[in-house]
Amino acid sequence: MCDLYVLGLTGSIGMGKSTTAEMFRDEGIAVWDADAAVHELYTTHVDTINEIAVIAPVAVGADGVSREILRNLLQADDTLFSKLEKIVHPAIRMHRDAFLDRCRDLKLQLAVVDIPLLFETQADKWLDGILVVTTDPETQQSRVMARKGMTKQAFDMILSKQLPDTEKRARADFIIETKTLDYARSEVHSLIKKLTDKPKNA
Repeated sequence: MCDLYVLGLTGSIGMGKSTTAEMFRDEGIAVWDADAAVHELYTTHVDTINEIAVIAPVAVGADGVSREILRNLLQADDTLFSKLEKIVHPAIRMHRDAFLDRCRDLKLQLAVVDIPLLFETQADKWLDGILVVTTDPETQQSRVMARKGMTKQAFDMILSKQLPDTEKRARADFIIETKTLDYARSEVHSLIKKLTDKPKNA
C-alpha cells in the first residue's frame, strides 16, 4: 500500500494560493486545483451544465456556464449558493478522488489539493495536513483589486463566504507567508523535503 500524504492548500482570496500551488508543480509535485476542476465541469461536463441550467438558465450558453454571469446572480440572490453547491460539490469530489487514485497508482509520496473553501467544506476532516498561505490585508486587497472585472462589492462578497485568515492560520498544520516570492518558494521547498523525507508510518 502506497503511503500518499495528501496536503490541503488553502488561503483567503489574494493570499497567493495559486502562485504557491505553481511552486509545488515546479518542484514536480502533483497538484489538484479545485478552481480548474470547476472550470472543466462548467465547460465540458454535460450533466453539471444541464443541472445549473435548471437553477440559473441565463448563466448557461453555447460554451457552458458563464462564471461571470453566475457570480452576478449569486450577488443578487444569496439562496442560489446552496442550490449551486448541491450540484457542484459531488461532481468536484469525484474529480478529486480520481486524481488521488492516480497518485496512489503512481506510488507518489506527496500530492497537493488546492481548495479555496477547504475548511468551509470540511475537507480538513480527510486530509493528512493543511497548509495555509497568508499575507497582510493591504497586500491581499491590492492583489485582488488588480484582477480583471473585480469590484469591491464582489471582493467583500467572496470574503464573507470564507473563514477569516486568523481562523485559518489557527487551524493550519503549516503556514507560508507569501509577501515575497523568494521566501515562499524557499518555504515550499523546505516543506516538500519535510513531508517526503519522513519515514514510513511515522
